[in-house]
Amino acid sequence: MEKILLIDDDTDILNNLSEFLEMEGYKVLSANGGKVGIDLAKKFVPDLIICDVMMPGMNGFQVLRSLLQNRTTCEIPFVFSSALSDGAVLSEAEMNGADDYITKPYQLESVLELARNQIKSGSKRHH
Repeated sequence: MEKILLIDDDTDILNNLSEFLEMEGYKVLSANGGKVGIDLAKKFVPDLIICDVMMPGMNGFQVLRSLLQNRTTCEIPFVFSSALSDGAVLSEAEMNGADDYITKPYQLESVLELARNQIKSGSKRHH
């Protein structure tokens, strides 16, 4: 069973998305902050990480940088999610090594399609 790690400081988003993805057949790990997310990623090595950009304490870019420096987690496909949709954030996400970006509020079906595609293709950082 494929594992997806969700990292977001909004517990409603975590709960709704977890429930939906589990109904679609994925094992879902949830972290309500960057540090917890990094620990879960290292321990369980998910097939995909969907991470919020703006979080207190440790933002999504810091999470991604930390994961990229670890041999166990550096090849996991990584997708940012954010309410910000401006081009500067999108290009920063790509320059930092994110595989994709999804804007909140998102349609559950589009998250599912994104998850399937990312898990199937793997991280574009290593192709």
